[in-house]
Amino acid sequence: MNYLTLENVTKTYGDKVLFQNLDLQISKGQKVALVAKNGTGKTTLLRVIAGIESGEGETCKVQIKRDIKIGSLEQAPDFLPDQTILEAAFDSDNPLIQAIIQYEEAMLKPDDGDAMQAALNKMDDLKAWDFEAKIKEILTRFNIARFDQKIETLSGGQKKRLALAKLILEEPDFLILDEPTNHLDLDMIEWLEEYLQRPNLTLFLVTHDRYFLERVCNTIVELERGVLYKYSGNYSDFLEKKALRHENETIELEKSRKLMKKELEWIRRMPKARGTKAKSRVDAFDGIKEKASKKIQQQEIQIDLKGQRLGKKILEAHNVGKSFGGLKIVEGFDYKFKKGERVGIVGPNGVGKSTFLNILTTLIRPDTGKIVVGGNTVFGFYTQDGIRLKEDKRVIDVIRDIAEYIPLEKGAKLTAPQLLERFLFDRKQQQVYVSQLSGGEKRRLYLLTILMENPNFLILDEPTNDLDIVTLNVLEEFLLDFPGCILIVSHDRYFLDKLVDHLFIMQGNGKVKDFNGDYTSYRQEQKLWDREQRKQERIEEKKLKEQAEANKPQVGLTQEQKKEVKRLERSISKLEERKKEVTAKFNNTELSPADIEKYGKELNEINQEIEEKEMLWMELAEQA
Repeated sequence: MNYLTLENVTKTYGDKVLFQNLDLQISKGQKVALVAKNGTGKTTLLRVIAGIESGEGETCKVQIKRDIKIGSLEQAPDFLPDQTILEAAFDSDNPLIQAIIQYEEAMLKPDDGDAMQAALNKMDDLKAWDFEAKIKEILTRFNIARFDQKIETLSGGQKKRLALAKLILEEPDFLILDEPTNHLDLDMIEWLEEYLQRPNLTLFLVTHDRYFLERVCNTIVELERGVLYKYSGNYSDFLEKKALRHENETIELEKSRKLMKKELEWIRRMPKARGTKAKSRVDAFDGIKEKASKKIQQQEIQIDLKGQRLGKKILEAHNVGKSFGGLKIVEGFDYKFKKGERVGIVGPNGVGKSTFLNILTTLIRPDTGKIVVGGNTVFGFYTQDGIRLKEDKRVIDVIRDIAEYIPLEKGAKLTAPQLLERFLFDRKQQQVYVSQLSGGEKRRLYLLTILMENPNFLILDEPTNDLDIVTLNVLEEFLLDFPGCILIVSHDRYFLDKLVDHLFIMQGNGKVKDFNGDYTSYRQEQKLWDREQRKQERIEEKKLKEQAEANKPQVGLTQEQKKEVKRLERSISKLEERKKEVTAKFNNTELSPADIEKYGKELNEINQEIEEKEMLWMELAEQA
C-alpha cells in the first residue's frame, strides 16, 4: 500500500535547479532516509512532500494516501510564543488529547453535570486516563521538565525537542523528519532510535546520524546532481551498492570518452557541407559529449598538515572546580594531555559540556584549582554558536582574510582555494556570497576558518550538527590525519567511535569519569552496569519485603489474594501457550528480517511478563 507517490517533481530557485523530474514511492511500514550534500535540496524536498511547498511542472504529482495522519518535523519548529510548554503539547487534533482538554474544561464547571458526564464517558471510551501522565513522561524523556515555561523563553534546541515530543504523542501514520537527532543527547537518540524501529511506523527522514541509518532505515535514497538514486537496505548496504554504481559509471564514462575522441577526429575531418547521414552523426556526438563530460564525484581527501609543534607541556588541569549557583559543572578534576591525544566528551544535555570546554581553554576561570596551557599550544575552538561570518563577503575572501595558505609537510603549501576545494567548495562556489549558503555550508565554512589558523589543539563543540554525510567523511579523514590533540563534544556516536581513544563522561554533580574506550564500548559497559544495578535493587527490595512479611502475624491469604492467585495462574498459562506459538514461528526458514525482529521482541516481552507474574505468584504462595 503506497503512502506516498512522487512523479516528475521539479524544484528550482532562480537559475539553480535543485532537482528535476524526481520519482519516488514509499509504502506502508517502509523507513526511508534521504542523504545528499548540503545545499542540494534535502529540506526543500521534505517540505514539498509535507505540502509546505509545491513542486513545479505540468506533470508534477505529489500524492499522499487519503485517511492517513502525517506528522512533520522541521529544522526550526514554529510555536505560539505566549503558550506554555504544556499548552503547546496539548495543542493537537489527537482525540485522546482533545478528550483530556474536554475533561479539564468540565472540571472548571462543577455545576454542569451533563458536561462532566460527557467528558467522563469520552475519557472512558478512549481509555485516556493515563494519557496525560504519558505526555509528561515523554516531555521529561526529552529533558523538558518545566511544563509552565513560556515558549518564547526556550532555546532553538528546546523547541526542536518539544516539537519532536509533540509529534510522537500525536502518533501519526507517516512521519517526515528533518534532522531529528539534532539537539538530542545520546540517551534521547537511543530512545528515539528504538521508538522508530516499530514495524507499523512509516518514515521518511533526513539525517546524518549513520548509526540511525544503519539500525532504523530499510531504504536509502540519495540525491546527487539533481537525480534520485534508490538503494534497498540500511547504511552499510547503501555504501556497498553506491560503490558498485560508481564503479559501473566510471567504466561507462571511460567508454564514452574513447568514443568521443573518435567522433571528434571524424567531425574535424568533415567538410562544411554535410549530408543528412553526417548530420545525424553530429547530433549523436552531442549526446556522447554530454556523457563523457559527466563528472564522477570523489569523496576522498588527504590533507597532510604540518601543524605547529606542541611543547612538552600541552594542557593541564590541576584540581579544577566550577559551579554556577547550585549547579556543579566540575569538581576536583585533574588531567594532563599528551601529544596526539583524542578525547570525546559525553553527558546529558544541561550537564555543562560546553562550559567545561570554556574552562579548559581559559575562557572561564575555575572557582578552585588552575588550568595550565603550554607555551606552544595553539587552540582551534569550534563552538556551537560561534558562526560570525560576514554575509556580504565571498567564500574565498572569508578564508583569505585569515591566511593565504597553510604549511604542509616537506615544505609544500595548501592555498586557501585548495583547502576550500578539498572541503567540497568548488571554484565556482568559492565566488558565492556567504548569504547564499545553506546552514550546513555556513557551518562547513566556519570550520575552515578554524582550520586555516593552523592550530595544534582542536576543540570541537558539536561539529557534526547540520553537516551532510559527505562532509562528515571529509572531516573525519582530516581529523584522523591531524597531528595535534583533539577534544570533541558530540552526540554523533559514529563520529566518536571513529575518532576518539577515550572519553570524559560528565555524570553530573561535578563528576567526570575517564573511560578508556570508544562510545559503543562505554554504552555496552553502562548497560551491563545498569542491569546489575536493577538486579541488586530487586534483591534488596525482596529482602525488605521478606523482612516486613516475617514481622507480620501469619494470617494466610485473604479472599481477594486467593482470587489473584487464580488469575495469575490463568494468565501464566495463556502466556506459555503464546510463547510456544511465537517460538514455533522461528522454524519457518522464509521469515523476513523484519518478522524475525518483530517476533524476537514479542518473545522477549512475553518472557519478561511471565517472569513478573511468576514472581507475584511465588510471593503470594509463600504468604499462604
